[in-house]
Amino acid sequence: MKEAARAEWGPLYRAVRDGLAARRLRAIPLTLAAVCLTALFQYVQNQSWGYRIVQDIGAVRAEDPLPVALLRTPLSLFVPALDLPVWGALVQILVVFGIAEICLGRPRTLLIAYAATLGGTLFARLAIGAGWLPASDARIVDTGPSAAVVGLAVYVCWRYRARFTCAVVVATMVVECAVKPNLAGWEHLAAIAAVLIVCAARSSVRGSRRRDPGNAG
Repeated sequence: MKEAARAEWGPLYRAVRDGLAARRLRAIPLTLAAVCLTALFQYVQNQSWGYRIVQDIGAVRAEDPLPVALLRTPLSLFVPALDLPVWGALVQILVVFGIAEICLGRPRTLLIAYAATLGGTLFARLAIGAGWLPASDARIVDTGPSAAVVGLAVYVCWRYRARFTCAVVVATMVVECAVKPNLAGWEHLAAIAAVLIVCAARSSVRGSRRRDPGNAG
């Protein structure tokens, strides 16, 4: 059991431990900023004067014109759901974004988080337009931080070969969608699919470079 746990989480644990030991909180400035921004959005959107502001800059719905949705998508990563406890979103961001920032670096963490969120957003538009999901879902706000969190978790597990953990994350999202098939569940699966496509592309590039070392530059 210990050997299996060490093989599954050892490389990831060492990367996080060494990153925090070397730089402490300076290793996760993006994560801390994301936590603070999410908490700020939660506070503002619960004020009578702030709800419309947050909706206008960070709430994405499938019924929105695509250019507007794309402009709002980056900030939508940090707008928590009104009907869920915000502390859950803050803990998820702190843990998953923090691990990703240490292990992947800030640019890649942002890229994967955005790709996952965008994948969920575009899937919602496609599924509703094609009639796969009810038309009423077009008025529902996208998932916010959770799609980015799920996507980052899958990518980090793939990057550090934590295959069992990756499978558990994916299976959990599949079960969630089967038990409660709402828009958020489908967007989580779409986010995972988007990240898996990124992983496959990177694996393909790495395989090509190994087969043809002369093109490695």
